[in-house]
Amino acid sequence: MLVVILKSLGFVLIIILIIGGLLSAYIKYYEKKAIYFPSPFIEVKPKDIGLEYQDIYFLTSDGVKLNAWFIEAQNPVATILFLHGNAGNISQRIELIELLVKESFNFFIFDWRGYGKSQGFPSEKGLYKDALASYEYLTKKLGISPEKIVIYGKSLGANIACDLATKINKGFLIIDSGFSSAQDMAKVVFPFIPSFLVRWVISVKFDALSKIKEIALPKLIIHSKDDEIVPFEQGEKLFREAKEPKEFFVARGSHNQAIFNNPELFISRIKTFVLNYSNK
Repeated sequence: MLVVILKSLGFVLIIILIIGGLLSAYIKYYEKKAIYFPSPFIEVKPKDIGLEYQDIYFLTSDGVKLNAWFIEAQNPVATILFLHGNAGNISQRIELIELLVKESFNFFIFDWRGYGKSQGFPSEKGLYKDALASYEYLTKKLGISPEKIVIYGKSLGANIACDLATKINKGFLIIDSGFSSAQDMAKVVFPFIPSFLVRWVISVKFDALSKIKEIALPKLIIHSKDDEIVPFEQGEKLFREAKEPKEFFVARGSHNQAIFNNPELFISRIKTFVLNYSNK
C-alpha cells in the first residue's frame, strides 16, 4: 500500500514539474517576444509637418549609436526629454511632438537601441544607459539647463524615466501610463500562473515602484481610468509611493490615445505643472 502511495505521489510530482517547466518556458518566451516591439521604418519626419529639426546621433556609455530629433519651440517654457514606449519608433510620436512644440516646449526624442535608426538590441540595462546618454547629450552637447528639462516617460518609457530621475536632482518628471513593476504587469498578463512562479522566472524588473520613493523632483503622474493595457490601479500605486512634491492627473481614453481624447486639457495640465514648479 505504501509503495503504491509513494508511486502515486512521485507521478503527481513529475506532472507538477512538467507543468511548471512548461509554464516557465511560456513566460520566458513571452518575456523575450512581448516586451520590445521595435520598428526600423521612419514613417514621417518633423519637416513633413512643417517643423524644423536637428537629426542627431550620439553614443551611449557602452558605445551604441542612437538616433534622436531635437525640435526647438519659440520662447520655450522648458525642454521635454521624451522616453517613448515599447513599440514602433520616434516617427510614431509625431502628433505628440507637434502638440507640445506648439505649446512652447522644446522637444528631444530618441530611439532606444534596436529601434528606428538606432543601433544595437534592446535590454533593460541597455535602455537605462540610453536614457542617461540622452540626458547627458541634452545638457552637455546642446547646453540645455537641467532646471529646464522635463523627463517625460510614456508607458515602458515611464519606468525608465524613473530610473533616470534617481540619478539627477534638477528638473521635472512626468510619468504617463507607467506600470509599478514588470512583476506586477506579469500578474496582469498571466493571471492563471502562480505569483511565486512568475517572480522566479521573469528576469526583467523595470521596478518603478521602489525607485519612485527616492525621487525628489516634482512629479506629475498621469494615468487614464480607461487604460486597457496598464491598469489604472498601478498608476495610483506609483502616486501613493511617490514622495512630495507630486500631482496626479486622471485622464480618460485608451492607453495610446488618452492625450488626444482631450488634448487641450492634457497639455494645459502639463504646462501648468511645469510653470508652477518653475517658480518654486
